[in-house]
Amino acid sequence: MKKIFLVLSVLALMVSATSCKTSSKVADKAVEQRDAKHEFRGAWIQTAWQDRYQNKSPEACRKYLSQLVETLYQTGFNAIIFQVRPEGDAFYRSSYEPWSRFLTGQQGKAPQPEWDPMEYLINLCHERGIEFHAWINPYRMYMSKNFNLSSNHLYRQHPEYFVVFDERLYLNPGLPESRAWIRSVVIDIVKRYDVDAIHMDDYFYPYPVAGKEFNDIATFQAYAPQMGFNANSRADLGNFRRRSVNILIKSVHDDIRALKPWVRFGISPFGIYRNEKSWEGGSKTNGTQCYDDLYADVLLWAQSGWIDYVIPQLYWEIGHKAADYTTLCSWWAKNIPSPCQLYIGQSIERSLDGAANSASTPKLTVSSKNFLEKVNQARSEKNIKGNCFWYAYQVEDNQFGVRDFLKQSVYTTHSMPPTFSNLDDDAPSKVKDLDGSLVRKGEKVGLHLKWAEPKADKKDQNDPILYYNVYRFVKGEMVNTRDMDHLYMQVASPELIDYDIANSSKYTYVVTAVDHYNNEGKTAKKTFKIKLK
Repeated sequence: MKKIFLVLSVLALMVSATSCKTSSKVADKAVEQRDAKHEFRGAWIQTAWQDRYQNKSPEACRKYLSQLVETLYQTGFNAIIFQVRPEGDAFYRSSYEPWSRFLTGQQGKAPQPEWDPMEYLINLCHERGIEFHAWINPYRMYMSKNFNLSSNHLYRQHPEYFVVFDERLYLNPGLPESRAWIRSVVIDIVKRYDVDAIHMDDYFYPYPVAGKEFNDIATFQAYAPQMGFNANSRADLGNFRRRSVNILIKSVHDDIRALKPWVRFGISPFGIYRNEKSWEGGSKTNGTQCYDDLYADVLLWAQSGWIDYVIPQLYWEIGHKAADYTTLCSWWAKNIPSPCQLYIGQSIERSLDGAANSASTPKLTVSSKNFLEKVNQARSEKNIKGNCFWYAYQVEDNQFGVRDFLKQSVYTTHSMPPTFSNLDDDAPSKVKDLDGSLVRKGEKVGLHLKWAEPKADKKDQNDPILYYNVYRFVKGEMVNTRDMDHLYMQVASPELIDYDIANSSKYTYVVTAVDHYNNEGKTAKKTFKIKLK
């Protein structure tokens, strides 16, 4: 057996790691994000109306989720938005709501043997420096026409909280009891799970259906006077509905802040806030409106500081007659105030150079003018800090060649999610006692790096370290942690083993701690000269 010697020369280093570096010779690439080191790169993972989970054993399901997260990580994503509550149910252990039918095939039926998908996913994500956003649908409670509800579904105890609309169940947003229930669900998640954010999408009051009315008139007449509205005025019904949703949004925001101030609260609304013909400040569009049709006053929420980020679903094509992507991208960029962060919701299918259902299926690796232009427009706006793609399964399956295209032309280097310095700008201290030793595993020899968690000051007591960045530089390379090509790995524990080393080579490692607000701490650096004998 060869003897192994390690010659060390100390500098001062901080680590941040990722193995998802890619290189590309593709001629047409997306422009670089304004802040190349920080960009939100999210993907929605829908569980509603999916059979891919209920058809797997718990062991197979865990394996599948591990592969899915790893695929997204290797593609360059740094956030997932996972639907944990699709219809008043749960993809996690809940004492409030039943297990989801989309997990086990029957609402209320626990997986056997029982396990917790949300807890498992959070650990998977944080091991890779990926944010986990828990996506809940607040009011949508059962979307099939046959109400096959479990005995512990809220409807079984309190049917008076519900409105049946278009043969589907919704919590009545105007009832204080409905808001209290949703708040309890959110509080339970935030208390028990290390989520990075609570996420709600576009389903507030249901989308209008021709010839059908959402029957909340009795609720309006009962509570409108308390809010200062005229219970006999049809014009005030819309104001009452908006106020009801506003109360929920502010309450959820306040609940989260009181529990874990680093947990963000985000909304992904329908892509049109208001049309110009409805309001002079609206967009030059002609479609369903958040404010007037869904009673979601997203602009007020952003202006009031009740939400931390917004992801409007701008799924339309550039040049769409009713809802042009370029027009809407610009409108949202101009109207969402700082510090609320703005990301753009992108549809993969509707970003192709050709129809997804055409005889000749488009391939982004062959033709990507529309996709690149949409990403470039978002990246060119100073106020837009990233994108979120609908939906993750298409990336997993490399449908339309999207995974290859993203790696080659859009996410060519790793990126950290944007910082929320408005919530907390106190970066972690420098990690301590960075050192390394050579270890052998079979025929492989690696450098085992270890360090101690930085000492927390008083400001950090309620903001633990989320993960560590590990950067690596070879002899002759400038040590620059702004250059994300050198981000080697992101790890949740204060150690890693680098097996990608060569004899008689010199490596400099920099390690940094990252907190829940994505603040990166000071660098700790050390250089190692490898000698194998």
